[in-house]
This record gives sequence, C-alpha cells and structure tokens, in this order.
Amino acid sequence: MTIKHNQQLQKNHFRKDWQRRVRVHFDQPGRKLRRRNARIEKAAVLAPRPVDKLRPVVRCPTIKYNRRVRAGRGFSLAELKAAGIPRKYAPTIGIAVDPRRQNLSEESLKVNVERLKEYAQRVIVFPRRSGKPKKGDASAEEVKAVKEGENFVKSNRAALAIANVIKVPSVNPKNEKGEEGAYRKLRDARSTARFVGVREKREKAKADEAAAAKK
Repeated sequence: MTIKHNQQLQKNHFRKDWQRRVRVHFDQPGRKLRRRNARIEKAAVLAPRPVDKLRPVVRCPTIKYNRRVRAGRGFSLAELKAAGIPRKYAPTIGIAVDPRRQNLSEESLKVNVERLKEYAQRVIVFPRRSGKPKKGDASAEEVKAVKEGENFVKSNRAALAIANVIKVPSVNPKNEKGEEGAYRKLRDARSTARFVGVREKREKAKADEAAAAKK
C-alpha cells in the first residue's frame, strides 16, 4: 500500500533497532573447546569406568535404511532376562535399559543377548569397600591390574563397537543350475531386437561381397 499526501506512517515493524537483537554464534570454536575439556575431565573422574553406557544393536527404521544398524536407546527386559542380568542391577554396571522396547525378531534378541554376555564377561566391578568384597566383585589383583593398565577401556570399547557390515550381492550371470539368469536373457533379447536391422544389413552386404568375389 503506497502512502499519498501528508498522512501518518503505517504501523509496520520496519523501524525497530533490529541489529541490536541479532544473535550471532561467533563463540562456536570456544564452546567446542570447552565441551572437549569437559569430556576429558569427566572421563578422568570416572576412570577406569567408561563414560558411555552399553547400548543395544538395532536396525534403522524404514525400508530405505533398514540394512544399517546403529546404537539403540537401551536393552529390552527380554534381552536382560535371557542374558541373566537383573533389571535393577543393569544400570549400576553401565548397561542402558529401555523397558518400552520390544523384540520383534529372534535375530535381534540373539545378537543383543550375546552382546550383554560378552560385556558381562569383560566388566570388572570394584567393591564398595576394599576390605569387604561381595559376590560378583573383582578381586584385589584384578582391581590392581585394571588401575595399572591404560588401554583397558579402549580395548573393551573397540571389542564392543557397532560395525556396519553391508553385504552387496555379486552380479552372477548364471544361476545355481548353471543356466543364464533372467537378467542376462532380457538383456540379450533387448539387444537382438534393437540391432536386428543393422545385423541384417551387415549380413546382406557380406553376401553381396562374396557373390561379387566369385564372379
């Protein structure tokens, strides 16, 4: 709407001092450094206990991404029961629990149960009181070995890492019976139909050349 004659200004918000209210993010490098230092300090305080919790292996949703696996929110109650780990005891030894999650296949249940069992074999529980160890606690020799070993957490993290192994099917021109597959047959039929005129012309030219050579 244009303004004509000597009328009052429109009540639009075009005259605010907006430059004072613009938020910038020039502190990103500094924040990145502070977050990194905070992670290092937290790891030093919790050492030799790992900072991250053990997560289950789950499939990504939708058909487009379900060939990939990633870390889930927590282990289901069925997985903990199959692995022989109590529900309330699991968080105390660094295992994430998600009571809402359910297993929809035997394959995922088996994979995560094996993951829990391997973690249970590797985990070393320090006794609350050094002189009074309880059932399941580590011995004094194991505690000493863990404190002296620097690569204990790194080796366990590498062993329990989630790796994506995507099997790409190889293109085999022949099937199990030794015959050509449907894909190869379709390609050959398409090529034959496409070049039928060119091949007939070529054969006719060769026949004419041979007839001319005989004369």
